[in-house]
Amino acid sequence: MKKNINQKLAIVFLFLSIGIFQSCSLDEQNRTTVSLDKSYGERSGFEGLIDSCYENLYFLYGKVDFIAPNEAGTDSWENVGSGGIGFAQYASQLNPDDGNLKVIWGTAYSTINLCNTAIYYATDVKGYATTDELNAKLAEAYFLRAFNNFLLVEQFGGVVLRTKSSIIEGVDNAPVRSSEEEFYNLIIEDLKFACTHLPTKQTLQGRIAKKAAYGLLAKVYLQRTRLGEVQKYAQLALETAEELINNPSKYNTALYVSDNTKSGFAKLWSGQNNKNNTEFLFTQGIDHVSGLNPEAWNRGRTRQYYLPDLATRGAEWGTGATSILYGRANSRLLKPSKYLLTEVFSPVESPADTRFAETFTFKFYAAAAKTITQAMATAYKKDASVVGYTIKNTLAQAAPAVNFYSQRIEEQVNMNNDEGLAVFTPNWTIDAVTKSKMPMLVADPSDLFEPGTNRYKDPALYPNDPNLINMFPAMRKFSAALYCQSNQYWLGDIPIIRLGEIYLIAAEAAILNGNDQNKAVGYVNTLRKRAALTSRENEMVVLASQINVDFLLKERARELTGEHMRWIDLKRMGKLNKAYLDQTNPIAGTNFVDGKHLVRPIPRSFLDAISNATQFGNNGY
Repeated sequence: MKKNINQKLAIVFLFLSIGIFQSCSLDEQNRTTVSLDKSYGERSGFEGLIDSCYENLYFLYGKVDFIAPNEAGTDSWENVGSGGIGFAQYASQLNPDDGNLKVIWGTAYSTINLCNTAIYYATDVKGYATTDELNAKLAEAYFLRAFNNFLLVEQFGGVVLRTKSSIIEGVDNAPVRSSEEEFYNLIIEDLKFACTHLPTKQTLQGRIAKKAAYGLLAKVYLQRTRLGEVQKYAQLALETAEELINNPSKYNTALYVSDNTKSGFAKLWSGQNNKNNTEFLFTQGIDHVSGLNPEAWNRGRTRQYYLPDLATRGAEWGTGATSILYGRANSRLLKPSKYLLTEVFSPVESPADTRFAETFTFKFYAAAAKTITQAMATAYKKDASVVGYTIKNTLAQAAPAVNFYSQRIEEQVNMNNDEGLAVFTPNWTIDAVTKSKMPMLVADPSDLFEPGTNRYKDPALYPNDPNLINMFPAMRKFSAALYCQSNQYWLGDIPIIRLGEIYLIAAEAAILNGNDQNKAVGYVNTLRKRAALTSRENEMVVLASQINVDFLLKERARELTGEHMRWIDLKRMGKLNKAYLDQTNPIAGTNFVDGKHLVRPIPRSFLDAISNATQFGNNGY
């Protein structure tokens, strides 16, 4: 089995924590630095330090702390109940005490500090045969410093740009702000170093290779266009993206190819392709065998934050409150907007585009046999013909080819003609008569949304109807059954940058750099055709004249929904404003303040720790 970087991380964390904790109390004789010189001045200790720079990725991807700030409060998602309300509705809960922001701030600066420490010790480290060999390792630190500075500048704006290690220099108690342009200058400089010196291939799964550096640099150049010099940075983004697109064999990358049974997009998310995926450029690599991760098995909980109400409404029809396949139904956080379900994705039963079906679960199966009673039929306005119908149990022991952990998992038996289907949440509307005769709970857009608006229904206005507003399709990326370890944990690798996004970066950059629609449409159609079966790929082709920024914004949603980037996409494309949100997702637009909500509040824990908090300010919060 291919080794994972976590297997090395587990060994070095204890050693590194000793050095880091010692460094918090530097005295005049600087004794701890002498100790660190011995540790990090040798190749083995230095490489352990580099390994530690990866750790904090695990506190972002697959965790609620990073999902809410990057997906909520956009055109795509609304909050369920009070969960994530600060981000989803720009409510008062979005303040300096928010725990999610504290995690992002703390993990980013912690990683940057470790990277700065590695960069400092690289000047004298022993044990490398050549400078090139050393730089290949050091480039990982430069990449991760750039990645974390990118997180900081997009979430918080121009804050503190740190290039020195507090382990070496001591703590800066009166920091000053740097401009966003200064952040980007350092990010780009770091990534150029990484592109030059990283190896083309790595032996450890999850370790950064050259393809990750080019992918992040293309993304950074494109995002930099929001600060001005649009054509300059768009051209750089295009050239960098094309380096990856035009050299697949060099970087061992390729889009998955459709056939007549499965689209390339479906193959991308297949569990069988997860651990050696040709489209993944930069991943959070997970040890799914022994749990040697910074939080052991506590990984990949993304799926449970997007679940509908399978514990009460769904349970009435046979679903379970907890599920190996779906997750924990009591951890619900986000539900899709009407705009996402019916305007971004085509609201038809059998579209050529498979991306809705591969992005969302909209069929939920019974965990136990359930017979439809007259009371259920009356409450849910069902036809008398369904009374007495038994929705069949679908649980069975999964074969290793289906689930690595051989769990009892839904969708194993009684699947013919959907006889085990308990809850059905399509994004297309079914006429009322047909729906009444379907022996399952059905919630389509007409049940969820107010007619003629992009708002979910207020159940109080429909006292005679069942309350179905929390029965919706569930985002299911990062949920392949093969790696469902428990009803909480999913142990697949999570892509942070993937090749599909690079095609969209190239297309957007081509539009920004001279409105080259002919070049842009080639990249767009390549992606769109791979999203269909080969027999229907011609239905996916669009014309060059259709390609503009608004089209690409929707295309990014179709391709990248739920992948932790919608908020910064809206920010870059000038759509993170009240007028746009009022139109696409009104609940997000209600409290939105133009200008203010382009950045987040700075955590109080940081402001309380510095001596110049008043002068430093808090981004208008």
